[in-house]
Amino acid sequence: MSRVSQAQALENRRRAVAAASQLFRERGVNGISVADLMKSIGLTTGGFYKQFPSKEALVAEAAQAAFGDLDVLLAGFDTTHGDHDTARGALVDFYLSAEHRDQPGTGCPTAGFAGDMAREPTAGELRETYAAGVQEFAAWMSADADDGLPMVATLVGAILLARATAGTELSEKILESTHKALTAPHGPRPGTRNPGDRN
Repeated sequence: MSRVSQAQALENRRRAVAAASQLFRERGVNGISVADLMKSIGLTTGGFYKQFPSKEALVAEAAQAAFGDLDVLLAGFDTTHGDHDTARGALVDFYLSAEHRDQPGTGCPTAGFAGDMAREPTAGELRETYAAGVQEFAAWMSADADDGLPMVATLVGAILLARATAGTELSEKILESTHKALTAPHGPRPGTRNPGDRN
């Protein structure tokens, strides 16, 4: 029986991480077993344990990969739209869309991993990876040091509620009303501060 080459082993690992990154966002960490994950990419469970010491190790790597995908997406918005304010507005449009709501597997990891992170018993490596990703997202959404986190919290809360109520009129209303609140001339715009805000 031939042994898997080092190059093939690395490719198998890359495929496992990519599949896990998508499936964990789509179904939750506990919603996909190691066996199901490996079957989805045509490999055996035995092959998994040659690559990863545990499922938890894969979850941490998958979350990191998902936030890497988010970084690429955000950089793409900057490139496409030229100036950062316009890019942030376009991101809000995308984030609060039916397309993003209906495709959690390729969607924002801040929302996709939120439920699993909330159930993590301790603030270990996995939670630190997640927190770092959230902070980077907030920094991208911010025009200064203060307004990124509330914007991210609003976007993530809205998409989680929209997904939880998908198939009902309320889901559409959540997306539309949140979008209106964030983009209204008198409302909190991405990267802006309200006149009454104090330093």
